Amino acid sequence: MSRPRKYLLRVLPYLFPLLLLLGLFAALPVLGTIENSFFRDIPFLPRHWAGFENYRAILSSSDFRKSLCFTLLFTAVSVPIEIVLGYVYALTLNAVSRRRLLQAVLLLPWALPLVVAGRLWQLDTDYHSGILNLLLTRFGFEPVNWLGTPARAFTLLVVADSWKTAPFVAIILYAALTTIPQSLYEQASVDGAGLLRRFLFITLPLTLPSAFVAGLFRSVDALRIFDLVFVLTHGGPGGGTTSLSLLAYRYYLSGDFGTGGAVSVLLFAVAFLVSLLLVRLLRAPTEAAV
Repeated sequence: MSRPRKYLLRVLPYLFPLLLLLGLFAALPVLGTIENSFFRDIPFLPRHWAGFENYRAILSSSDFRKSLCFTLLFTAVSVPIEIVLGYVYALTLNAVSRRRLLQAVLLLPWALPLVVAGRLWQLDTDYHSGILNLLLTRFGFEPVNWLGTPARAFTLLVVADSWKTAPFVAIILYAALTTIPQSLYEQASVDGAGLLRRFLFITLPLTLPSAFVAGLFRSVDALRIFDLVFVLTHGGPGGGTTSLSLLAYRYYLSGDFGTGGAVSVLLFAVAFLVSLLLVRLLRAPTEAAV
């Protein structure tokens, strides 16, 4: 018997409780959702096998296509902004001497539940009493209906999500920054490298693997966005900000559990494919940086 197999057999009894919990609380619900997506499951009606009928109905639905476009566009816009802000926050933390107070300030948005963060932004952007419109009217401008058009609502969601989750990226990047030897920066300064060159040729390559991990986590989270949309825009106006998670929730709420399960499975497939694509696209530069 090979050495890795002997080691696996030795540690397997210790891993069994963890694997059992994962199976009960993660695998079983997922398998149950997949199984339910192949049935016509509506309250007060007999549950019967529907095959791929739920998937055909969803894929031909304009609501699904609109939700898919919004979810992918939101992910493609918000995640790069969060990576850039994460670098700004991490570099600021690494540069200042009094880090604890600044850490508390930067981490406060991330510590807030998404529902609370969404409610705060909803109050701040209220047309009649929001602080943003109060500031605009104070300086002589007309108040703005921040959620009145799909473009404005989309922009507000991106801003709110970036404000909320950029500190998470900053934590990962700051941990990577602390592992870079200061001697590299000192040698680069002696050689005449400026701030920008030190960032491009030292900081960025050495923190790229951490940025990749943060971006991968944030991409999966952004694809599953629900709380912020539910509280801030309710999917409006005109369904322009309805995410796939919110669409699945609406089917579940209406009692169409089979179609809701199909939307959930398709969302899982989209998140899996996007993650696989990101790994393939970023594996080469990440390995080169390592």
